[in-house]
Amino acid sequence: MKKNKTLSVSSALIYALGIFGVQIFIGYVNSFQTEFYNKMYSSFDSNIFYASAIIIFAAKLISCVFDPLIGAMIDKSSLKGGKMRPWVLRSALPLAVLTTLIFIYIPFDKFGSKVFLYLYITVTTVLWNMAMSFADIPSQGMLSLLSPDVDERNIAASFSNIAKTMALALPGAFVTVVMMLLGMIKGNYDDKEYYFITALVFFVLGTSLIIFMYKKNTEAVESSKSAKTVSIKEMLSEIKSNKMIFIVFLINMLGFARSMGLIVCVQANGALIGKINLFGMVMDTTADATWLPGVFGGVSGFIGICVVPLINKKLGEKKTYIGFSVAAFIFNTAITVFYWLLPQSSALRYGNAALYMIMFFQFVIGFLTAANTYIPLVMTADIVEYRLYNTGERKEGVNYAILSLSIKLSNAMCVAAGLLIVAASGYTQVVYETGSIPAKMQNIIMFSYIGFVGVSALISAVPMLFYKIDAETKAKMRMAR
Repeated sequence: MKKNKTLSVSSALIYALGIFGVQIFIGYVNSFQTEFYNKMYSSFDSNIFYASAIIIFAAKLISCVFDPLIGAMIDKSSLKGGKMRPWVLRSALPLAVLTTLIFIYIPFDKFGSKVFLYLYITVTTVLWNMAMSFADIPSQGMLSLLSPDVDERNIAASFSNIAKTMALALPGAFVTVVMMLLGMIKGNYDDKEYYFITALVFFVLGTSLIIFMYKKNTEAVESSKSAKTVSIKEMLSEIKSNKMIFIVFLINMLGFARSMGLIVCVQANGALIGKINLFGMVMDTTADATWLPGVFGGVSGFIGICVVPLINKKLGEKKTYIGFSVAAFIFNTAITVFYWLLPQSSALRYGNAALYMIMFFQFVIGFLTAANTYIPLVMTADIVEYRLYNTGERKEGVNYAILSLSIKLSNAMCVAAGLLIVAASGYTQVVYETGSIPAKMQNIIMFSYIGFVGVSALISAVPMLFYKIDAETKAKMRMAR
């Protein structure tokens, strides 16, 4: 018997575009926030990486308090247009405005005190992370409400993860485009200009796509107003009683370093590659060529996001996640040790040869890490249905708040660990401009860039051994509707 289609392919694509709109802000901030501070203020304070790491970590922890409030507003709301959808629209402007504010250069050195610098960084970072939750929870949570059919949701999840991968990779390439255009129009320009202009372009693009998702998508699954107020206590209670969402929480926390390559990518470009000669031009991998080292990783990540759902459909979430995690550990560890053994004078430590080596590494890593973003999102959508199947309650707000909380906490740990390792290496913009990076400094940054990612991936696979929502369980859930 042919089943009726609830979620069309075009609607799934529109949902993915909305996710792209949200993630492009996140990708820009994650990739360039600390490098913006490094380029703008490292001559003012050589400890900018230490300070930024502590501030961003603290800001993310503070903003985690905001997640239960978002979950509460969603679960208790009865707005026209659905449970998640209205909040998607409301979140667009705050996220766009705060992203732009982060990339406004202010000459704090003229005030003669670092207090104002770090106060501004703290306030804008805390508010940005709150806005990110405000956008992330309802946009991700819409997935479970787009269709009651698991297969249709998985298609939407595949499209949205492709969009997410592209959005996280785009800022590096787009910064280069802005720099080229500024060079054609103005000739000489300051670094602060291309960061700010890029933020403005993303303001228009991101908000437009989020509004487009709001207007064109509908919630096909009805979800009633929650009788309970979500709090930290309620979330902890849900984690305690719902073992499956606890597993999602654990794999994100234990796999916190999965995004470390993105967090320290620009600093790694400077320390491991530096300036290159390409197409008859001298290019800087911390400026007009930031996109080059990771471009193959973006391509293979796209391939991975297309392939992982097929593998997942055949093997299931448990085997797929564990398989990719073990493979990532083996590869990342092997190439990190290989790099450590290179002599200081090796051509693979700087310039074009180093670029080609990193591009190859990133191609493989991009594919192997594709499961890390896809699987937890699919798991959470299934867990919402699993909870309904077992208890008769739908709790999208709480479960997606827990997902968002785990992502935010793991990201906080990732940022802190990545930036502290970079700081411990001694790398800054001032050091980079000398044109001489010691092998010891490179080895430390290589660990934060690639090695730590593999170790974290392996550890995160352990909780998946206890995941129970398999193909047979999903079939029973479908039959029970």
